[in-house]
Amino acid sequence: MRIQAHTQHSRTRSTTAFTLVELVLVITIISILVGGGIYYMMGNVDVAKEVKAETDIKAISTQIQVYESRNLQPPTTEQGLQALVERPTAEPIPEKWTQLMEEVLKDPWGKQYQYKYPAERSKKAYDLYSLGPDGVDSEDDIGNWKKAAASE
Repeated sequence: MRIQAHTQHSRTRSTTAFTLVELVLVITIISILVGGGIYYMMGNVDVAKEVKAETDIKAISTQIQVYESRNLQPPTTEQGLQALVERPTAEPIPEKWTQLMEEVLKDPWGKQYQYKYPAERSKKAYDLYSLGPDGVDSEDDIGNWKKAAASE
C-alpha cells in the first residue's frame, strides 16, 4: 500500500511541473514581446523629448516675461538666461532684479537652451530654442517660433 501511494504522489508531481522545453518556450515568447515593445517605444522617447523641450521653452519664456515686466526689457544676449538665476553684472544692470529660477535648465539632450535678443527667427522680442537632437544650429531646432509645415 505504501509503495502504491508513493507512485501516485510521484505521478502527481511530474504532471504539475513545467518541463524545460515549456520554460524555454515561455521565456522566448516573453523576450520577443519585450523586444517588440522596446522597438515600438523608441519613437515615443524622441517625441517625448521634443514635447519636454517645448514645455521648457514655454516655462522659461514666462520667466523672461516676468523679468521684462520688472526691468522694462528682456535680458540681453550677453546676459543670457543666467540673468534669471543671478543678478547680471553686464549692462544694462537691472534695478528691480529678483531671482526667477533656481538654475538654468538644460534641454532633454543635455545642452544649454539658446537665447538671443533681439530675435532673428521669432516674432517675439527674443529667440529661445533648443538645438535639438543633432546639437547643431539648423532648421530642426525647437524654439519659440512656429515650425514650418512638413510639406513646405
